[in-house]
This record gives sequence, structure tokens and C-alpha cells, in this order.
Amino acid sequence: MSDNKSETKLVIITGMSGAGKTVAVQSFEDLGYYCVDNLPPTLLPKFLDLMKDSTNNIQKVALVMDLRGREFFDSLFDALDSLGKEQWIDEHILFLDAKDEKLVSRYKETRRSHPLAVGGLPLNGIRQEREILDELRGRAQRIIDTTNLKPKDLREKIVKIYSEDKQEIFSVHLVSFGFKYGIPIDADTVFDVRFLPNPHYVSHLQPLTGLNQDVATYVFKWSDTQAFIDKAMDLLQFMLPQYKKEGKSQLVVGIGCTGGQHRSVALAEHFAKELSSQYITHVSHRDIDKRKEH
Repeated sequence: MSDNKSETKLVIITGMSGAGKTVAVQSFEDLGYYCVDNLPPTLLPKFLDLMKDSTNNIQKVALVMDLRGREFFDSLFDALDSLGKEQWIDEHILFLDAKDEKLVSRYKETRRSHPLAVGGLPLNGIRQEREILDELRGRAQRIIDTTNLKPKDLREKIVKIYSEDKQEIFSVHLVSFGFKYGIPIDADTVFDVRFLPNPHYVSHLQPLTGLNQDVATYVFKWSDTQAFIDKAMDLLQFMLPQYKKEGKSQLVVGIGCTGGQHRSVALAEHFAKELSSQYITHVSHRDIDKRKEH
């Protein structure tokens, strides 16, 4: 694959039979997506290989994954796990749902049989399908309840959500702090770096902060610091795309040492610089001036 190939958007449309997947895929076609209806999950890896080919110009894809049996969704889970390892694709699961009584009403209106209750009561098939899809519903990034939506309403909702006119901006905010003053209440995740050698006990470094190069050099020279940086960056590189996929607009990462003046400051600056090539980053040092205040 060419390194110049830009990220491809992949929306997997799934959910309850009768909840509006046909209307959904038509809506994505109107948005310029390349759409495939009822693609068996077992064929998803091969389809991804075609998408990955640098010679094609497909940048937006929507796939309908319909229920044909539990074994198909076992294959889908395997395929979704493999998707999470791909850096060139931004996948998103859209799950369409509706209340049982509404689904029964829709089947009666169309005089169709439920795929899991051919010749039987639609409600039995609906309940069986809901049980099979329960785990997949939990993995969806967006769930739309179509119980009270007309086809026109669903189409407008999808266009509003997925239209590129509304650009989603994701940013990372690194906050250094001192545990002695408490953990930031708005932090989504926190790293405790109090185990690292402390510049506070080095006389000529004590009055300085982690913004000073001498302090930063002291913090970074230890093998434990380098091991922490490698492991923390690996974790952040895994977590950040997941948070972005979930729809968060900002992730606040707290980095704490004892007083919030030395180690946490230097490391927050370092991580902000490292992540700035991939994300909009902000850095703030909550407690860097606390010593002056006391």
C-alpha cells in the first residue's frame, strides 16, 4: 500500500431486520459512499484487501451486514478485531434498532416473513435475532432507534450525522498536576509518575520546573523514564483512535507527580510534542505555580 493513501472511512450498517437498513444504505449512497448490501462477514477481509489497494480511489464505504445466522456474526467479530489493527481505515458500526411491537407491525404491513421465523410468528424471530445481535449492539459506535422514525426522518438523520459538512475535530489535552493537590476532576485517564527519580531532591533543580531544559534532561536520562515513555505512548496510540471512534471530541490525559512542578511537567510537554503530528494537542500545567502561592 502506498504511504500516500489517505484514511478510508468504513461504515458497517447492521441491526434488527425491519429497522431500516435499506433506507440507511440508500442514504449513504446519497452521501457519496460506495455501498455493498448484504456482504457476508466472511468476505470482509477480502473486501478490505481490495479497498487497501493504492490504485483505487474509494475513500468512503458503507457495508450492510444482515443477519443470516449466528456463525456469520462470529466471523464478523473476527473481522472487526482485525480492523482495529489497521491504521489506514476508520471503521464505524451503525446499529439500527426498533421496539419489538413496531418491528412486528412493519412485518405485517409488508407481509414478509422474518428470516429467523419463516412460516412462524414474526415476534419469535425478532426475539431470537435480538439475542444474537446483543453483543454486536454493544460494539456499535452509534445506535439509532427507528421506532418513531419514518423513512424520510431516518434518511435526514443519517445525512445530518454523516455529512462531511460537519467536521469532527478531536483533540488531546495533556494536564500536569501534583497529587498533593488532588487529581484533576476532568481527567479521562491519569498516569502516576511519582515512581521516577525526583528533581525536587537535587538542590540546583529544586527551584526550577519541568519547562527548564536541565530538569527535563534529568527526568529523561533514566532508563525507567524511557521505558515508561515507550509503554505510555504505545497505550495512547491504541486508546486515542478508540476514543475518537466513540465520538469524543477531546481526551484529557492527566500526568501527576508529587507537587506538579518537575516530572509531570516535563512528561506532559514531551507527550504533547510527540502526539502533535497526529492530533490537535494542548498542554497545561495546573500546579506549576503552586509553590509560589504557598
